[in-house]
Amino acid sequence: MTSDQIWIGNDHGGYDLALQVLDSLEKKGIPAQHVGSFSGEIVRYPHYAAKVAGAISRGEIRRGILICSTGIGMSIIANKFKGVRASLCTSTYMGKMTRAHNDSNLLCLGGRITGVLEALDILEAWLATGYDGGRHDISLGLISEAENTLCVPGGWTPAGPIK
Repeated sequence: MTSDQIWIGNDHGGYDLALQVLDSLEKKGIPAQHVGSFSGEIVRYPHYAAKVAGAISRGEIRRGILICSTGIGMSIIANKFKGVRASLCTSTYMGKMTRAHNDSNLLCLGGRITGVLEALDILEAWLATGYDGGRHDISLGLISEAENTLCVPGGWTPAGPIK
């Protein structure tokens, strides 16, 4: 059964913004789970991206949020997981359009490039916007076809301890 809880993962560069996002979700009454990292100590973002993107890919959760310094690294690794449509957003318009046209299920933010107020506005747009469907279903179908060829079922689990 898929949970409506939103998982938030971050590395050291996204830690402060992750706390702000968690606070915002709590105030909105949206269930969220922080899956790390839990400090500003240097860690490797693929570990945290794999937790959240893997949970989406396995159907455990519907949506997630990943935050690193720029959001770039998180979006790169997250989009390697089948069924994940991770979108790096730096504006409210991008947050809205990635939901409306791409049915994005994973929002990526840059904790050191996007201010807190802008990031929270992006989050609000991403949460409030529904998928338009229609002509966009054709593109999502093509993405699904590509994933069936290119992605290994079950995804990837990083080896070794989380650092």
